Amino acid sequence: MFYSIHMSQDLMNYEQMTQLALRGVVRDAIRRVIREDGLPGTHHFYITFLTRYPGVEIDESLAKKYPEEITIVLEHQYWDLNAYPEEFEVTLKFGGVPKYLKVPYTAVTRFHDPSVSFALQFDPPAEMEPAPPTLAKLQPKADVKPAAKAKPKTAAKAKANPKDTDTPDDDGPDGGGDGGGGEKVVSLDAFRKK
Repeated sequence: MFYSIHMSQDLMNYEQMTQLALRGVVRDAIRRVIREDGLPGTHHFYITFLTRYPGVEIDESLAKKYPEEITIVLEHQYWDLNAYPEEFEVTLKFGGVPKYLKVPYTAVTRFHDPSVSFALQFDPPAEMEPAPPTLAKLQPKADVKPAAKAKPKTAAKAKANPKDTDTPDDDGPDGGGDGGGGEKVVSLDAFRKK
């Protein structure tokens, strides 16, 4: 006997919700650095983002040098780090000159902490679509009542895709890479049923 499985259209938009939730990890990591008044232990972050994404504020000379993406490093020398619900801001030195950056989390394409071989890779957001959803819109409201209980379903096991490994570009402000390999990259492919 043959059974056909009919896949419904994803009207819930789970892929987009997953992307936003994973970008929340970036926000929470930055918030922890601020709360602890610095990076704990040997942790440091490589953050890659789209330089021309709406809402990004970047010095024009950097935008010309990196017209698509730039990787910044938060390690020893950074100032005025702030994390807001929709974006973060920081001042870093490029060629010895301090430059202010404001980056919406939706502009981030990669986040990497080489000290623990942890990395997230995001699908590039569509720049031409209407205003992208925000992390704040996904926060539950206090007056929302929980939905009625549904019958439990078994969840498919997520499998990491071994080809989804990435090493940050060596074009961050300090010009250095992590020198290591074998990072654990979590991308949406790990959550998709193949």
